[in-house]
Amino acid sequence: MSFEVYRPRGERAEKKPVVSLSKTSVVLNNVAREKLGSSRVELAYDKQSNVIRIKGATEGGIELKKTKMFGKGFFNKFGITQKGKFEAEYNPDEDALYVKL
Repeated sequence: MSFEVYRPRGERAEKKPVVSLSKTSVVLNNVAREKLGSSRVELAYDKQSNVIRIKGATEGGIELKKTKMFGKGFFNKFGITQKGKFEAEYNPDEDALYVKL
């Protein structure tokens, strides 16, 4: 027999960091923003694995306005055209979020 456990609505699973990409911006949900813990971020892209890295930065980088940053130049430089919401993986050792497109 295969049993499935019932979870009442009151019990919520841990929320995941989510990154939304639009035509001109990158938006982090509150969970993603809190994990980075920085008001400035560094964006990087790996063409081979099609992954965006978002890492907190102390100097330079892009300023995060609440949960949004402008990414049009980043998208144009790397030819990124995907749009939508993507679940991000947080790596605590590198203090970075990884978004698989």
